[in-house]
Amino acid sequence: MDLGPRPFEGVAPHGRLADPSLRRSLALFRAFLREQDEPDACYSLLARDAVDQVEAYGGSVAGRVVVDVGGGSGYFTQEFRARGAYAYLFEPDVRELGEKPPDGTVIADGYLLPLADGSADVTFSSNVLEHVADPQTFLSELARVTRPGGLIYVSFTNWFSPWGGHEWAPWHYLGAERARARYRRRTGRPAKHTLGENLFPVHIGTTLRQVRARDDVRIVSARSRYWPFLTETVVKVPGLREFATWNLLLILRRCPA
Repeated sequence: MDLGPRPFEGVAPHGRLADPSLRRSLALFRAFLREQDEPDACYSLLARDAVDQVEAYGGSVAGRVVVDVGGGSGYFTQEFRARGAYAYLFEPDVRELGEKPPDGTVIADGYLLPLADGSADVTFSSNVLEHVADPQTFLSELARVTRPGGLIYVSFTNWFSPWGGHEWAPWHYLGAERARARYRRRTGRPAKHTLGENLFPVHIGTTLRQVRARDDVRIVSARSRYWPFLTETVVKVPGLREFATWNLLLILRRCPA
């Protein structure tokens, strides 16, 4: 698949992302609380925040090819395009696309993207890893389609975080089936997620060890995505990180072939 014009190859040096502000974290938290009632406001804010993070590590996305894998209805893709990127959405579930997905959206599985090796300058995946049965194959595909020197953005909700069970959290600490049954009793409808079918227990320690063992990517940063302070420090503490990180953000750099 041809993704269109290639961007400039030179990338300006970039620094590390400073710990975000408490104000930013509170704004995201309030948006999450209103997700069901105001999804546009919630996900538009999250998209702006995520693209800010990408640009903090890799510079402006203007003119670059961005592949958004599993981006649902396209909020992230639209934000990348608003900043001048050649952004494309690859989503496996038609039901997640909404009424008006971005032009050029491709229905494709993240395990097997219809792209040539090294097609993208930025490969982006927000809160998808916990929904795939084989995270390592998924990560391998993200690395494959990213050009050497390109950036890979991966975030996921780790299982032992307070939101690990998604809509039936935090009762997942007492067991998935019990939590799902409670959700149905409380809401009168079945839960969207079922453990082992479309939600999987992904852990930070295991993921970090697997990524560090790879020779096709290197970790630029491993940090909590939403916390306002000590975002990288908490990820370095075994045990604590599984509960306190909430959502792990991995910034990876594709190694030269």
